[in-house]
Amino acid sequence: MNKQIISIISLCKRAGKLIMGFDAVKEAAEKSQISIILTANDISPKSCKEIVRVAQINNVAILSIPVSMDEIFYNVGKRAGILAVSDSGLAKKLIGTLELYDNKEE
Repeated sequence: MNKQIISIISLCKRAGKLIMGFDAVKEAAEKSQISIILTANDISPKSCKEIVRVAQINNVAILSIPVSMDEIFYNVGKRAGILAVSDSGLAKKLIGTLELYDNKEE
């Protein structure tokens, strides 16, 4: 499943629809330029708390993905634990993939 998620994230990057890093995601959220915020499974509790606050203030969905920051770095070229997708179609594809992942775990 991680391969599917990484594949979609890589597609977002190639399409120019991936925003990486806390500051960039926060700025894009404040400008209503993103469809979803994603957090790696190994970000710090402090970073998680801060980005959840940003998501709530700006009314943006936030999901934790079963991917580490190192996996993101290896596949996308930048080490980041907080990502955002600015395309609604790609965001829906990610959400659908994550829902399938969650259903298989139950």
